Amino acid sequence: MSCARSSFTHAGLTFSYLDSGPAPHTLIALHGHLMEAATFLPLADALAPEWRILALDQRGHGHSSHAASYTRSDYISDLEAFFAHLRLSCAVLLGSSLGGVNAYQFASRQPELVTALIIEDIGATVSDDISFISAWAGHYPTRESLLAKVGERFAPYISGSVRQSPAGWHLAFDPADMLVSQSHLCGDHWSDWLATTCPALLIRGSESRVTRPHELAQMTERRPNTTLLTLPGGHILHDQPAFTTAVRTFLASLQDPRSALPRFRLPADRSSSVRRSRI
Repeated sequence: MSCARSSFTHAGLTFSYLDSGPAPHTLIALHGHLMEAATFLPLADALAPEWRILALDQRGHGHSSHAASYTRSDYISDLEAFFAHLRLSCAVLLGSSLGGVNAYQFASRQPELVTALIIEDIGATVSDDISFISAWAGHYPTRESLLAKVGERFAPYISGSVRQSPAGWHLAFDPADMLVSQSHLCGDHWSDWLATTCPALLIRGSESRVTRPHELAQMTERRPNTTLLTLPGGHILHDQPAFTTAVRTFLASLQDPRSALPRFRLPADRSSSVRRSRI
């Protein structure tokens, strides 16, 4: 399945996004730091033809403009402009990491626009240090030398964000921008998480180095209409068949609430058949 690439302008920036085309229902997908919209292409394929997937290259990522500012309000304003550009009255928001916080913070400010939330491996508090990515800056003579600098742990997840220019191979994002963005992402976002009551699915990786089981359990207990699912893997989960199955089941439950909660529990022996991601 191919998604059309389109763009819009906002706050002096050009934003690129992928659109899977007309469908009965709409889902906006928001990637994490260091990634981009194309990471959701397999999910778009799996959810067709019932769901229109709109995957945004967020500011400083992918084919969208680099920006002078990466505050929380910047990201929320970008989403408001995206909804306005698309003339959407409502959508499900799916966010991975950075995109997850952006999703639930946007919902807290514009609850009438958000039908449901799917949050991939991020909590209500963020404190991660990503200063190690500073070493990835610059241009490299080959793609392989750049990925070697990134290292085997992260190379599979940023390989789609590698670009070639006359000066050499480089990343689509500027590591310095990402450090600024992360500094604004870090903090306590409990008030935003608890501000809404629309259906929400929290998905955590059992080996995640970013989220803590007890915090996601509290997020589920304290917020109505919230389900927690733990999948084998690390911080990035949306490349797994089990993630797609969980999302499809959750989306189906929005049309038929009677089928919702029990179907999210995977059999214990499923974990051995799911490829593990350790990022």
